[in-house]
Amino acid sequence: MISLNTLEVWFITGSQDLYGEETLRQAADHSKEIAAYFDQHEGIPVRVVFKPIVRNTEEIYKTILEANHTENCIGLITWMHTFSPAKMWIRGLQILNKPLLHLHTQYNRDIPWDTIDMDFMNLNQSAHGDREFGFIVSRMRLPRKVVTGHWQDPEVAERINVWCRAAAAWADWQGAKFVRFGDNMRYVAVTEGDKVEAEVKFGFSVNTHGIGDLVKEIDQVSEDAVKALLKEYEEQYILSEDVLEGGKFRTNVYDAAKIELGLRSFLEKGNYKGFTDTFEDLYGLPQLPGLAVQRLMAEGYAFAGEGDWKTPAMVRACKVMATGYDGANAFMEDYTYHFDPANAMVLGSHMLEVDASLAASKPKLEVHPLGIGGKADPARLVFDSKGGPAFNASLVDMGDRFRLVVNTVQGVEVTNELPKLPVARVLWKPEPDMKTGCTAWIYAGGAHHTVYSQNLTTEYMEDFARIAKLELIVIDKSTKLNQFEKELRNSELYYKLQN
Repeated sequence: MISLNTLEVWFITGSQDLYGEETLRQAADHSKEIAAYFDQHEGIPVRVVFKPIVRNTEEIYKTILEANHTENCIGLITWMHTFSPAKMWIRGLQILNKPLLHLHTQYNRDIPWDTIDMDFMNLNQSAHGDREFGFIVSRMRLPRKVVTGHWQDPEVAERINVWCRAAAAWADWQGAKFVRFGDNMRYVAVTEGDKVEAEVKFGFSVNTHGIGDLVKEIDQVSEDAVKALLKEYEEQYILSEDVLEGGKFRTNVYDAAKIELGLRSFLEKGNYKGFTDTFEDLYGLPQLPGLAVQRLMAEGYAFAGEGDWKTPAMVRACKVMATGYDGANAFMEDYTYHFDPANAMVLGSHMLEVDASLAASKPKLEVHPLGIGGKADPARLVFDSKGGPAFNASLVDMGDRFRLVVNTVQGVEVTNELPKLPVARVLWKPEPDMKTGCTAWIYAGGAHHTVYSQNLTTEYMEDFARIAKLELIVIDKSTKLNQFEKELRNSELYYKLQN
């Protein structure tokens, strides 16, 4: 569902006419070689497209204007091979509306000690050319990522990869549509927010449909389509005996399949990338749509429960960033704690709606009662998550700005049976430790709904927050509460001054 290989970042090299045609030709050849290296690099998922060297204000402006209006161009990589007087860049940078990465590199890795002369020095001026460009970008207060190192250094390619994926997620948000079935869960604060401001700042829209609109779509699902999907369930999951043909809960699975088909059709027709619903508004549905949500998230759709529209937006962004990676990015909720001093950890889940991509082994399809929502017993996939490094991320509306709170965690393999908890089970240990991590999260105003990511790092969140001009609060191994509270106060002051 999500593809990155049709997207482009443009590789733009700065110079000036001062150096003459021979020097400019060499600079162009070097630039083409570097762009081609990144374009063919297996670790970079988007196209890296060489653009002719820009030598003056007019060429810079035209190139940036073209980038702004090229839909599949998601960002610019700039590099100053020679000295490029930065006043030439002002007009172009003033109109730039795509993410920017400044690559601080040079063509040669080493100084050619025995042959270096002034011709070499005139051609290879990145050391001070990039500083000139860096000044004007800082002077104009433009957000960008700076990557320093030789272009063939594996770390340089990896940092460019991270930025490309963040830029792709930002591009995916532009014009994205998320549907909210019903309203917010009654009296809940953190799942609310300013949808108009979100569209202004982030480019995605959130609009509400009554659950009846979904029910109409479900009612149009054919018998043959349901039977085909039931067969797919039997092939992909371990089905309990009572949901097989003739089992007492077979009808419940039939209803779940019909809900899935109707929901998928609704999302496809509306070109939606994610959705939210609430168990307080299920009129016309036979059961809470748990199985459907789990499977749709595994396909790339985003979801959060209880009318929370901000978390699906972040789930979708993380899914885009992690395209092609092993592991998952899933809607999650901190459900309950294990406060053993020697082994403190969090048990996460969300009733039924946890992405099956998290599963450590083949999920089981089961039907069990649910003491909330007042509907028939819902079908769901039951599984345990894999362990390993991960993070929880929460997008919250602070009233005068949006804040992204990220806590790095260590996922823990589930070894207990949990026979009376037939849902998706995810365990993790917050960093730097349980008490500090949870306390800092609460100080930061992080929500109980999150994106749980198994395959991204905080660098992805840093790049994305920089592009989106989001306040970013990170809780990790280095967090100390007294310093963390000071950082929150400083951040509060900074954003007050910005406004």
